[in-house]
Amino acid sequence: MTTSNNRTSEFPIDAFFLDRWSPRAFAKEAIERDTMLTILDAAHWAPSSGNSQPWRFVYALHGTEDFTRLADLLVPGNRRWAQNAGALVFFVSKTYRVSKDGERREGYTHSFDTGAAWFSIICQAMKLGYHAHGMEGFDKEKAVGELGLPEGFRVEAAAAIGRMAAKDTLPEDLREREVPSQRKPVSEVAFEGRFAGEE
Repeated sequence: MTTSNNRTSEFPIDAFFLDRWSPRAFAKEAIERDTMLTILDAAHWAPSSGNSQPWRFVYALHGTEDFTRLADLLVPGNRRWAQNAGALVFFVSKTYRVSKDGERREGYTHSFDTGAAWFSIICQAMKLGYHAHGMEGFDKEKAVGELGLPEGFRVEAAAAIGRMAAKDTLPEDLREREVPSQRKPVSEVAFEGRFAGEE
């Protein structure tokens, strides 16, 4: 077992995985562009099926017009805290591959691969003293137009990245939720040989 960040694992994992969590309290401090590009550079070295690299990142830094525009895509519940982050990122995946003979085919693992890139962003951000919080809550239809996506690309998720602030900077109703969450037992999510979980 490993204990860190008010969490305890069932097996002896690295404390990094317990220290990773998704805060909402962010300092109103822009991430430097070169720092953001370092974070994104790490992400684009993530593994992908056939080295297809289907991920794309649309980002904006705090204090810019683009940041305001991207923040407006978030649902109000997310916007009220994410607007303080140092940067916002929208994750986009290319949903197809082009074969050697030029035929467009479904890219079955595009979301899976883009998720790997997302975790790489989390890891590099933490190495630099930042935290990241992923979000599903945004206007998905509007995002396609605002991000300028061509056909064959899907908006997967959004994320806020920044330096953590004190939880009392959050709206009162969010303060009690500003703690690292726990996880289900490993036995509920990992099965040897055959699926045996909830349907």
